[in-house]
Amino acid sequence: MIVTKRIIYKNSQGGVSVEIPAPEYLASHTIEELVARVVPENEPYKIVDASEIPSDRTFRNAWEYSE
Repeated sequence: MIVTKRIIYKNSQGGVSVEIPAPEYLASHTIEELVARVVPENEPYKIVDASEIPSDRTFRNAWEYSE
């Protein structure tokens, strides 16, 4: 199984966290269950396609997230 979705949210350091679901996890859980485990409570997040995440990680500390 190829996972094409990512979970993005602002982290406590002011940057952007990108969670990549493991195929093994998604075999028995939903991506929403993963959101409940990894995204801090009451924090906004988005589930996006992997193609929306920059592939060049050179400036990854400068990535921004907006609702």
